[in-house]
Amino acid sequence: MTTTADTAKLSDPLFAQRYRAMSSRDARFDGQFITGVHSTGIYCRPSCPAVTPKPSNVSFYLTAAAAHEAGLRACKRCLPDAVPGSPEWNVRDDLAARAMRLISDGTVEREGVPGLASRLGYTPRHLGRVLVTELGAGPLALARAHRAQTARLLLAGTELPITDIAFAAGFTSVRQFNETIAAIYHTTPGAIRSASGGVPAVIRSTAVAAPAATRVAIPALGPTLASAGAAPGHPAALTLRLPARAPFDGAGVLGFLSARAIPGVEAGDHTSYARTMRLPHGVASVVLRLSGTDAAPAITCEASLADVADLAPLVARVRRLLDLDADAQAIDDALATDPALRASVRAAPGRRVPGSVDGEETLFRAIIGQQVSVAGARTTLSRLTEALGSTVQIGPFRHVFPTAAQIAAGGREVLRGPTRRIDTIVAVAEALASGALVIDLGESRDDLEARLTALPGIGPWTAGYVAMRVLGSPDILLTSDLAIRHGAVRLGLPGDARALELRAAAWAPWRSYAGMHLWRAAQA
Repeated sequence: MTTTADTAKLSDPLFAQRYRAMSSRDARFDGQFITGVHSTGIYCRPSCPAVTPKPSNVSFYLTAAAAHEAGLRACKRCLPDAVPGSPEWNVRDDLAARAMRLISDGTVEREGVPGLASRLGYTPRHLGRVLVTELGAGPLALARAHRAQTARLLLAGTELPITDIAFAAGFTSVRQFNETIAAIYHTTPGAIRSASGGVPAVIRSTAVAAPAATRVAIPALGPTLASAGAAPGHPAALTLRLPARAPFDGAGVLGFLSARAIPGVEAGDHTSYARTMRLPHGVASVVLRLSGTDAAPAITCEASLADVADLAPLVARVRRLLDLDADAQAIDDALATDPALRASVRAAPGRRVPGSVDGEETLFRAIIGQQVSVAGARTTLSRLTEALGSTVQIGPFRHVFPTAAQIAAGGREVLRGPTRRIDTIVAVAEALASGALVIDLGESRDDLEARLTALPGIGPWTAGYVAMRVLGSPDILLTSDLAIRHGAVRLGLPGDARALELRAAAWAPWRSYAGMHLWRAAQA
């Protein structure tokens, strides 16, 4: 029977929409919002198979932290924190979204709330007010929820010692870890591990040999960073399963990254991709492979870390690199309404926009890649890395991409080509090394593009490309790109930049994804 309270709640269009999604157990909404059921005191993913609660007993939240603040605990049946994350933080570009990008990267653990607020350009008090208003929880609660989710995944699916998991998830002490797990899950870390019984969110914490079918030889991560000590500062090697939101064109995004791989730093093909990267506490190496099914796609991530405390930032950066949290079905549905894109969407459903694990590296790659072929850019980047990049011994790799300081110091001796381009690269390196230029997840698209285009030698293409890949901006179409325009012509769209821009207005807010289809058409 529908009560007056139920009717009142259902009169809100947004509540009604989410209630319908929850009632139909639509898995497409998992991770996009959380269902809080006050009659049972738990929160669930929208697809939870439990009996549908009455509207009057339900509240919807954008974050697990908001549900925790409301006194709710995670459902042990549907495991709401074992799903892809929300795509909201890329679609939105406001303060709350920018803060969430930084929180997921571990900024609060490394710099505290004052550091988070400083990077966003606000006082801690103002930031807290905005996050509570927009997301239902402040920065400390949001960071705590993120740590707890990471810890539960590791407890449920790895053999890492529980003490190591505490530090890998970002906790500063075992006591803080135990207290947080008790407050959020109403149980102990040991009980979560005992009850897991094969939760597929994470796989074993040992290196896994590369399958014979892999076309590009990417050895498993070797014992150089063998498993885990019991405190920050100790290395770790483990393998995780990272869920993706379906549909997922994993071959497309891995192929994009592999085609641009720098020898010695990266390797891959359409089924796997591997690379070194710098993390807050040291160098890491990852091997990423397609896994899962069409209905439940995933990436197997073999990670070797110099410091176990870097696990949470690594996972966040890999998820951003492969755009695992994109609302793929909604994007495909929107783009497929255009007859010119329909066939491409059907041929490659779940197309992703490749992200970035290092904003500074992406900027240099964009500058060097301007107006040259992919092969030419790889040659230049390889020469730069061989000469200036730090030497490492991690798995199959020899180098880490050079830092801005290394390029500023030695770039002129290594780089070849037009003097003006070399001047731009070195000037950008000097600005990054001095702190005069910052490439940060907490920036807005407009601010980042304005700051980049103010530099000599950087135009709209480079600024847009960096914003698209570093910030995950979903609505950037690089109409000045020759390959984009060539692909547009192949699909029967205008080849002129201005005409294409006008035609593409109908694709908003998903023009970045449309651009990936145009790039794909150019290569066909």
